[in-house]
Amino acid sequence: MEMRKIGLIGGMSFESSVVYYRMVNEAVRERLGALHSAEVLLHSVDFQSIVDLQKAGRWDDAARRLADVAHGLKTAGADCVLICTNTMHLIADAVQAAVDIPLINIIDETGARLKAAGVRKPLLLATRYTMEHGFYAERMKSHGIEVMVPDAAGRTLTHNIIFDELCAGKVLSPSRKALIDLIDTAEAEGADAVILGCTEICLILDPKSLPLPGFDSTAIHADAAVEFALGVEDLRRAA
Repeated sequence: MEMRKIGLIGGMSFESSVVYYRMVNEAVRERLGALHSAEVLLHSVDFQSIVDLQKAGRWDDAARRLADVAHGLKTAGADCVLICTNTMHLIADAVQAAVDIPLINIIDETGARLKAAGVRKPLLLATRYTMEHGFYAERMKSHGIEVMVPDAAGRTLTHNIIFDELCAGKVLSPSRKALIDLIDTAEAEGADAVILGCTEICLILDPKSLPLPGFDSTAIHADAAVEFALGVEDLRRAA
């Protein structure tokens, strides 16, 4: 069979892009056997340049930057694109508008997985941008899901763990405990699941070993890319 080519917009941070590459290829090998691997095109950006735009609130400039990357991947032969970070889905619609191939949206894929599992009120652990800018919560509402976020101190803690530690390749046990404490608090307040809503959080939390059912957005996104590449959804529709 001829696989569709997956276009990855990575580097935000490269720590999680490594995870994407591994997960996508492991899933293809598991499904097809032998020495099969995925057809992948990866454009890894300089994350500092993106962080500078985030801090300055220059989201339009960030959208143009990633739209150019998406267009380059399409020109190189990609059949779909993935923005390999939750935060930059704030400008996902602008990136999708720049190309005529599908952008596989991490929020929609995660929302569909949560809905199928009967989740209604998950805790979202993510960057400050994802937790506070509203784009994530609004898109989740279209799936019938109302996300919870930690209090102000918890949001700051989570954001700092992501940027100061995980994006720099540091996985620290005290930070793992602090995140689990946030999950315990959310459970007491009515949360029924937890979304690992930053693509680096899977580096520090195992979704199978949490006080609440865990949903790893990185794994869900990678799996959706593989299903697209192998035409799984097309086969379902044909059936």
